[in-house]
Amino acid sequence: VGAVTKQTLFPPLMPAGRPFRVSNASRSSRKGIVASSLQELISKTLDAFLISAGIVTLVLEEDGTVVDTEEFFNSLDDNTHFMVLEKGQKWTQTRNGVATVRQKKKMGVANITFDLYKLNPKDFIGCLNIKATFYEIYSVSYDIKCMGAKSILRKVLQLISHAAQITGQFLLCTGTYMLQLL
Repeated sequence: VGAVTKQTLFPPLMPAGRPFRVSNASRSSRKGIVASSLQELISKTLDAFLISAGIVTLVLEEDGTVVDTEEFFNSLDDNTHFMVLEKGQKWTQTRNGVATVRQKKKMGVANITFDLYKLNPKDFIGCLNIKATFYEIYSVSYDIKCMGAKSILRKVLQLISHAAQITGQFLLCTGTYMLQLL
């Protein structure tokens, strides 16, 4: 008959902690906390926000879903945004009425924007700003400023005058050439 003895040299390893972001109900303070379980996250949150009341609710910041089971907590991704609610507090959407959603970084070649604005309320057309950004590194901007209606009309009349002069010169040259042919 043999006896088996087991001696533990090292305590069992704790699962590695995962990073999370926690904010208070007013979203005025945000803390980064690393925890491996829901209870550990709650206790570290109480310490980080200096909350003495032990009754708190942990919800997802984006939609207010209550996180109260370990299984649901383990199914969440790293860097999940939580909100800690004390007794009597309720989850609300962000100030602009839309829950915060992370947008994926866009990978593109160019981004072109057109901005039409007026410097003076009396301006006839206004100004146009064209801005092109390439590879999110280089940007080129061009500003077209249109003056008041009086100066625009003056420029249009100058353009028509030059066009009439060019047309007259063309007709004179064509008439002279036709006379020589006849």
